[in-house]
Amino acid sequence: MTKPIRIVVVGATGKMGQTLIQEIFNDKGLILSGAADVASSSLIGSDAGSLLGLKTNVLISESLTEEHAESDILIDFTRPEASLEYLDFCLVHNINYVLGTTGFNEDEKERIHSAAKKIAICFAPNMSVGVNLLISLVEAATKVLHHEFDIEIIEAHHRHKVDSPSGTALRLGEAVAKSAGLSLKENSIFHREGNIAPRKATEIGFSAIRGGDIVGDHTVLFAGDGERIELTHKASSRKTFAKGAIRAAKFITGKTAGLFDILDVLNLKNT
Repeated sequence: MTKPIRIVVVGATGKMGQTLIQEIFNDKGLILSGAADVASSSLIGSDAGSLLGLKTNVLISESLTEEHAESDILIDFTRPEASLEYLDFCLVHNINYVLGTTGFNEDEKERIHSAAKKIAICFAPNMSVGVNLLISLVEAATKVLHHEFDIEIIEAHHRHKVDSPSGTALRLGEAVAKSAGLSLKENSIFHREGNIAPRKATEIGFSAIRGGDIVGDHTVLFAGDGERIELTHKASSRKTFAKGAIRAAKFITGKTAGLFDILDVLNLKNT
């Protein structure tokens, strides 16, 4: 009989953390082996499932300890500064890492890439199966359309999201740049204000909306003369991200090293 996968959830009292705990609790092939959050949380010392009406017998701690070191996977949707500390913990204790945090700078991304030489990491700005299918579709559409169509990326999120544009929007931009033979860094346009010059054919435009409780909407607009094509994904529940993260956790379980994303998990690369 296959042993259950032991998973630690950090950011455990947040909306994403609680959704993950619910999904782990519902999956007989998984065990919640630990839960941690910031010291200022009023739920430190409480059962990780208390807000959900569940009894997990796992108490929320303010930091990772030796008790968590026997886990197989750590799942993280927090902030870059915290994630780098969790990454170090995973390296020391040889725990594989599912990382959905966004907002890393290039040096921080390099630390993640380097760590993947020693442990298996699934690093994706969006764990949704649908979004990653969207990325694959955007790559295919860009190859056909980029010579004659202007390409814009529009994203919308809740009022509390701090990074802009979203990690998913940037990932979609990477897909466009790769397929069009462009540089995301050199061809991206993030601001348009005042009297601007006519749009260049090689621009990859980004627009960000923040408001309400929008979970996450992403559209890639291909605008041509006389026609438009829009590829859109709208998330209405964090469950879609949690389910993707669980799928990623199962995918990297047993792997000794390597950097993966959800396209690897879904076998969508080079399709």
